[in-house]
Amino acid sequence: MSRNSWNIELLLFCVVILCTTKSCVSNEFHDLRVYIVTWNVGTKQPDNLHLHDLLGLESKPENDKNQPDFYVIGLQEVSAQPQNKFVNLFKVDPWIKQFKNILKKRDYIIVKSEHLQGLLLVVFAKRKHVLHLREVETEYTRTGLAGFWGNKGAVSIRFNAYGSTVCVVNAHLAAHDNKLDERIEDYNSIVKDMKFNVGISRDIFSHDYVFWFGDLNFRIREDFLPNPQDVKARIMKDDLEELMRNDQLLQVRNEGRAFQQLEEKLPMFPPTFKFEEGTNNYDLKRRPAWCDRVLYKVTHENVTNIKLDAKQTSYRSHPNYTISDHKPVTSEFSIKVIDDPTELVAEFEPINLWTVGEENTITYILPPGFEEKEADWIGVFKEHFTSLDKYQAWEYTNRDENDRHRQRSQRRELKLTFPDSVSLREGRKYRLLYFQSTGTRGVTGLAGIGDPFPIQKRARSPGPDDVD
Repeated sequence: MSRNSWNIELLLFCVVILCTTKSCVSNEFHDLRVYIVTWNVGTKQPDNLHLHDLLGLESKPENDKNQPDFYVIGLQEVSAQPQNKFVNLFKVDPWIKQFKNILKKRDYIIVKSEHLQGLLLVVFAKRKHVLHLREVETEYTRTGLAGFWGNKGAVSIRFNAYGSTVCVVNAHLAAHDNKLDERIEDYNSIVKDMKFNVGISRDIFSHDYVFWFGDLNFRIREDFLPNPQDVKARIMKDDLEELMRNDQLLQVRNEGRAFQQLEEKLPMFPPTFKFEEGTNNYDLKRRPAWCDRVLYKVTHENVTNIKLDAKQTSYRSHPNYTISDHKPVTSEFSIKVIDDPTELVAEFEPINLWTVGEENTITYILPPGFEEKEADWIGVFKEHFTSLDKYQAWEYTNRDENDRHRQRSQRRELKLTFPDSVSLREGRKYRLLYFQSTGTRGVTGLAGIGDPFPIQKRARSPGPDDVD
């Protein structure tokens, strides 16, 4: 090989390497709006509860003034009784169902949900974004009863959004005034123990964006105002600034004992705990406190030459919700993400007709550089699917090691056969979705969506009465 040929090949190799790192970024910026909800619902059900205001929406979608790109909903004390844990394995949680009924009319789908005893976390995304969400993974950490019980702890969902990594954490920390040290210990345990299985984002704070929220249970310092009546009196005088200066969470952040990696726009709303259920009256068996919080972190330097940023555009409580002794809190953020130039999409050949009761073979195309994983799979979904977990049928892809290594730089056209046992309803339309999976716990991402196709039943075989 000549020196010039060797130099050209070396140059091409370097370009490929550079374009697979974050330093090779496109100029396509996206400002995505993320709307976060945290609420301790006190084991109550959402029966006949109008949740539109909580989501910043109107009763009818056409009247909405604000539809964010993502909803991140974290609830605490949801079905906290142990017997309900097994029931929830077989049916949709009523809270998820209630939120889903509102958001599906606005073209949101459930990306992922995680449920640990009383903790529930759900991420909804606008349908237009789902092909740009990769490496979705859930995790949890128990801290209640020394980690043996899930009534306290945290659940998290992490994902790649375009070229950025996002981690959302819903936590419920130790309760009561005298448990400050336990809350700090809970926080440090969650940070230490919660590990992921993807890329370089192995822990919470290795992500570009972190949103940490929940019933964190921090109180107003007891040595400042030990009497609940005195705290209420300050609230009635709207002396919130002085109360916040004596907030335990602000104190431990300033001291570097917990949550020091995160930022918070200090609440300008009254304390959200503790209320008499069904009212807006403080229950003075406890001192009022800002238990329900939303904090965040941005790693500005994670993308070369690009400054990532998050702007907190709202932070408020919703006092009109009275079913529990907590008021829900919401916060909206605008975050900056950049297109990932290495993001590849699988395509599907159009399906003219799918025949029920017969084997059906589909054709999918992988672009050059598309890396099949051992656990990649293709699912059959309803045309207007509302959750990435609700498939009608699925099959692992035909991964051929020899072919994969020989043709990884070429466009590949592959086939996959679904068995005749797949049962789909005639008269409805379905579509195919390609998922990339690492095979480790819950790590997956959508990498292809096919066009809708119709269903027909297999024609009946001729019988004796059909013969002249």
